[in-house]
Amino acid sequence: MAIEQGPPTADNPWPVALLGVKLRDWIDRLGTAWVEGEITQWNVAGGNVYGKLKDVEIDATVSFSIWSSVRSRVPADLKQGDRVVAAVKPNYWVKGGSLTMQVVEMKHVGLGDLLERLERLRRTLGEEGLFDPSRKKRLPFLPHRIGLITGKDSDAEKDVKRNAQLRWPQVEFRTIHTAVQGERTVGEVTAAILELDADPSVDVIIVARGGGDFQNLLGFSDEGLVRAAAAASTPIVSAIGHEADRPILDEVADLRASTPTDAAKRVVPDVAEELANVRQARARLGLRLSHTLSVEADRIAALRSRPALASTAWLVDTRAEEVARDLSRARELLDRRLERSHADVGHLTARLRALSPRDTLRRGYAIVQTTDGGVVRGAEDLSGATPVHVTLGAGTATGTLEPDGPGPDGA
Repeated sequence: MAIEQGPPTADNPWPVALLGVKLRDWIDRLGTAWVEGEITQWNVAGGNVYGKLKDVEIDATVSFSIWSSVRSRVPADLKQGDRVVAAVKPNYWVKGGSLTMQVVEMKHVGLGDLLERLERLRRTLGEEGLFDPSRKKRLPFLPHRIGLITGKDSDAEKDVKRNAQLRWPQVEFRTIHTAVQGERTVGEVTAAILELDADPSVDVIIVARGGGDFQNLLGFSDEGLVRAAAAASTPIVSAIGHEADRPILDEVADLRASTPTDAAKRVVPDVAEELANVRQARARLGLRLSHTLSVEADRIAALRSRPALASTAWLVDTRAEEVARDLSRARELLDRRLERSHADVGHLTARLRALSPRDTLRRGYAIVQTTDGGVVRGAEDLSGATPVHVTLGAGTATGTLEPDGPGPDGA
């Protein structure tokens, strides 16, 4: 049956086969393209290889196939996790409706290319200050809980935990198992760093792996993973264990350990060693204190041997003599004051007596007063027989007076 190739409409649609043929023809015109990625799946069946190739930076994957006729032209050591460049030709299978990439040629990414890219990233991060020693955080002296990121049932996990608990049995771990090579490494390790950093009970984070070849460690130089480690507020220890080509994580971490065992020893103090240090410190402190006390005792003894402090009686005797002198002077001054006051009183008494009417009365005069206290100065002060009170030079008397005539002045 002839396939109608006019423009498709709702009234005149294309058959599925026509759409498939057009897609195949259009895809065939793309030709061969070189792509770079990481092998995330590698399955061999019937001499052919069926796999997947993932972008090294973003989440994008394509399927590929290597026919047995081409397989002899690709490296025999290719495997999952390898980073490769491949010449692929898109192929759309009309019957199955699937798109695959037929590999024409495939090879490992050149080591020089990878190193150049890593070096560019290293320079960029260095210029941003992520490697600056001043930004590296100090590890806690005695971590209560350690966050551990490592492969499940790995030797790295066993080494870290065994050595840490030998040094300080009370140390605790919160372990997150992740992939440590391959396509899942970056995502899982990054997520584990974020999770442990958000846990307030975790005092320090160790990222551990037991070494490996250069390509297997590429995930630990991923920019996203490295930036997540740099942004963490919890101190991070990198224990990847690769000396020749150090992953960039080693540069960003707050501490780089050469091996997982070294990480445990540098993060957890040795209880026996610390107790020995405490004993030595106490001994030094005791000696220093004894020396100080001895020096001060000698100084006090020297002060006490001085005449001023040899005998305390001199202080009392000196004060007693001063008190006696002051008391004698006070008595002398008091006697003088009393004598002067006594003389003053005598003078005042004599003056008072000179002014007093009593001396006049003693010469024979008297003071006559009526009963109401008025002084009788003349006969005119009397009205008939008047009771009077007479004050004499010695004693008093009472009586009655009558006027007998005018006074001596003839009034």
